[in-house]
Amino acid sequence: MRFGLSFLPDCTPETKSPQTYYSDALELSVQGELGGLNSVKMTEHYLHHYGGYCPSPFGFLSAVAARTESVRLMTGCVLPVFHHPIQLAAEAAQVDAISGGRLDVGFARAYLPDEFDALGLDMDESVDRFRETIRAVLRIWTEEKVSEDTPFFSYNDVTGLPRPTQRPHPPVWGAAVRTPESFTWLGTEGLGLLITPMISPHEFRGHLDLYRDAFQAAHGASGLRPRVAASLPLVIADTDERAEQIAETYLRRYLDVWAEAVNPWDRRESSAYRGYSGFGWMLRGLQPRKLFTEGGVIAGSPATVIDRIRAFNDDIGGVDEILWQIDFGAMPLAEAGQTLELFCTKVLPEVKTL
Repeated sequence: MRFGLSFLPDCTPETKSPQTYYSDALELSVQGELGGLNSVKMTEHYLHHYGGYCPSPFGFLSAVAARTESVRLMTGCVLPVFHHPIQLAAEAAQVDAISGGRLDVGFARAYLPDEFDALGLDMDESVDRFRETIRAVLRIWTEEKVSEDTPFFSYNDVTGLPRPTQRPHPPVWGAAVRTPESFTWLGTEGLGLLITPMISPHEFRGHLDLYRDAFQAAHGASGLRPRVAASLPLVIADTDERAEQIAETYLRRYLDVWAEAVNPWDRRESSAYRGYSGFGWMLRGLQPRKLFTEGGVIAGSPATVIDRIRAFNDDIGGVDEILWQIDFGAMPLAEAGQTLELFCTKVLPEVKTL
């Protein structure tokens, strides 16, 4: 099993300035590579304190590339519904070149109503726009003189530059959260799967079965294999009590910032987002300590964390990589750095053979 870092800024100006946030995230990225981690992932969002500090994962990952030598750089995720495929393909290929072929591109559909409203896009079109844009990006990376005529974009005889450094293109992933059809589609398309099973890890096992079954049916004969990466919050301290105390404090901040961003779902419905209505109510009522017991957050001493990683992997049916959120809730660098150091020195040697 591989391990990495997952960044999603959830800061307010009062808890961390943008400059401090990025200084901390870059320092943790360098520390992670030195400690033996495989990857660094960043997510795109707008407008809210939940994710709003990072409109461009490619920009952040370029800075990580300049400070590291081998760690993989993953968008987790860029939101293709908000971008033209020519732009998206070119920016990704640029980072692939800058990093010497270390980029993984993760795509997500986007789900925050305020982002769609402010950018003038219809949420009910998001599935088709998401899939058409990914398909177009893949063509631009691998073909010349590409033409498209869709309801969302059109062009003729386009040859994208720069060409990807990795051939035929960087590894591609897609995020799925709640909709069963999303898991099936990603498997059928042969993409890797990104999940964030913090809230209900047990139900993800059935979703992963959908993904793997669809992948096997479409690509089993080719020798390709499904890939699953999970993002989870992590806190490690000398004792379970201290780790859970830290986790509870900053998880409450994280959940509050997240709930503020999804508040519009309390009065919104969309045919493309079944099950999202009331999302804000659910997050506001969620108790951080419940997440420890259900496995959606891993917190404890090094020995406890080793046991909980093994239990999580067994419960969910196995993943290829876990990407740790170690700075959630605008956590200070010292506490996030302690978790990272303890993971790399005390935990990683015991779990990397899972």
